[in-house]
Amino acid sequence: MQEPGFWDDPSRNAPILQQRRQLTKRIETLDKLRSDADELATWRELLSEGAEGDMDEDMERFLVRLKSDLDRLELELKLSGDNDDKNAIVSIHPGAGGTESQDWAEMLLRMYLRWGEQHGYDVELLERQDGEEAGIKSATIAFRGEYAYGYLKSEYGVHRLVRISPYDFQGRRHTSFASVDVYPEIDDTIEIDIQDKDLRIDTYRSSGAGGQHVNKTDSAVRITHLPTGTVVACQNERSQIKNRAMAMKILASRLYDLEMQKRAEEQAVREGKKLDSGWGSQIRSYVLHPYRMVKDHRTGAEVGDSGRVLDGDVDPFIEAYLKGQMATPGKDDLTV
Repeated sequence: MQEPGFWDDPSRNAPILQQRRQLTKRIETLDKLRSDADELATWRELLSEGAEGDMDEDMERFLVRLKSDLDRLELELKLSGDNDDKNAIVSIHPGAGGTESQDWAEMLLRMYLRWGEQHGYDVELLERQDGEEAGIKSATIAFRGEYAYGYLKSEYGVHRLVRISPYDFQGRRHTSFASVDVYPEIDDTIEIDIQDKDLRIDTYRSSGAGGQHVNKTDSAVRITHLPTGTVVACQNERSQIKNRAMAMKILASRLYDLEMQKRAEEQAVREGKKLDSGWGSQIRSYVLHPYRMVKDHRTGAEVGDSGRVLDGDVDPFIEAYLKGQMATPGKDDLTV
């Protein structure tokens, strides 16, 4: 960082600065634990001397704080995978069901945008395709900040909504599904070989908010990787060149994630393990009728206030997932 010209290229500096922040945070955690250990030794010494009285309340406060520090450390230890410290890219797609599922996909989009904002992440909506009547056909979001992928990887899978449909004039209950894909945003330290002959590149006019420019130029870019059938898109920039560059970066991240999944599956076969049936399966249910509850089917975690969850409070499910992973030695981070 002291080299001349280091600050001249922000894109090159970003991964280094992010790594520096992560290392600084780990040092701060270590210093905090050392301080806790010293204070704990002091309390043991005082108790051995028979100290009583007003100390009970102070000691209780210390124990509460110590438990909080240990819980935080437990999560940080789990976020030690090769990709956990990377930024995250989240893609949302509605399931079958037309407007119902498209509306549900938009609700999930809002939920994750709110979660990112509440946790101070740099959130960028890279692509959004609106539905004909309501909701979205797809959306792609980038979350940039500490351990974005480490936390959001727990959201991979199919999310189920049960509610009285606002689009059914008979007021019947409907069940809707939407899938959430999460993969790490790779940096320049990882090389992915993508051949031009394997790509189909389409341009189109952006949809959604963006002013008059959105409807006047074919600035949005969609790239299809023919060998794998992977499709990515970007429309957040006014420049077609910038959108293409971002779409290529998203594609590289997707292909990297596919390769990691393949390796995880091959390793599971070699070790005689059966991967969870999480790829594409239902991971969580959000019930708005006849009662209100959100339940994660992998961990059993439940929250009664579904409105709070849909407003971005996904932390109880993320933390339960990470703690469950810690209790399962050898379980690969890519499984769901």
